[in-house]
Amino acid sequence: MSADATSPLTFAVGDIHGCLDKLDRLLAACEAHAGARPARYVFLGDYIDRGPHSRGVIERLMAEQAARPGTVVCLRGNHEQMAVDAHARASAVPLWLANNALSTLRNYDGRRISPEHLAWLEALPFCQDDGLRFFVHAGIDLTVPLAAQAPEVMVWMREPFLSECDAVDCGRFVVHGHTPLPAGIPDLRRRRVNLDTAAVMGGPLTAAVFDDTQAPPLGFLTDGGGERGSPAETIGEGSERR
Repeated sequence: MSADATSPLTFAVGDIHGCLDKLDRLLAACEAHAGARPARYVFLGDYIDRGPHSRGVIERLMAEQAARPGTVVCLRGNHEQMAVDAHARASAVPLWLANNALSTLRNYDGRRISPEHLAWLEALPFCQDDGLRFFVHAGIDLTVPLAAQAPEVMVWMREPFLSECDAVDCGRFVVHGHTPLPAGIPDLRRRRVNLDTAAVMGGPLTAAVFDDTQAPPLGFLTDGGGERGSPAETIGEGSERR
């Protein structure tokens, strides 16, 4: 993994889904890789549901933000959006329940996310633009300028973004998750990278490593201690809502 040793590093982390142990190991790997270099973190959403420790993941991310002021960005995923909506109106509860809400609610009182954690979820941004890359949970509408992307699109998009992104120069390299990759390998394309390596399904939790000398990733780290350069292109799978 080559880099300009004077350039700050940015670590972008894929979908966590309550896998606190994998998050802890991945953050340790990122810290070891950065060493004394300045480091920034962008988490791509889907911190809750499916896995066993959603509450612990939220607590860890809140602690990271408190410990690293201004350098840790946590984006909103569709699972955070479903949870926020379900706490706001009864009509939104069935969709969240159908997407493994109970695995999260078991970490609380079985009924509601704690007020402090719900307020954190409600304040999560939908995207982050660092001038080279556009970080977002799911994807973008390729016919719309980045500054005008709809929240619904940014947390749910799959097609035609996944298939057509390389044909459209939106002005940024897009870094996203949301669509699980059963092979456990990031899907790196010319204009985007998918970092949802299916951690909650038995795959690794993955971080892409960036610096400010180029838009695409320098390489990848995993919670298992794996480090690799840019992988061969692979095709992401799955078109249903997950």
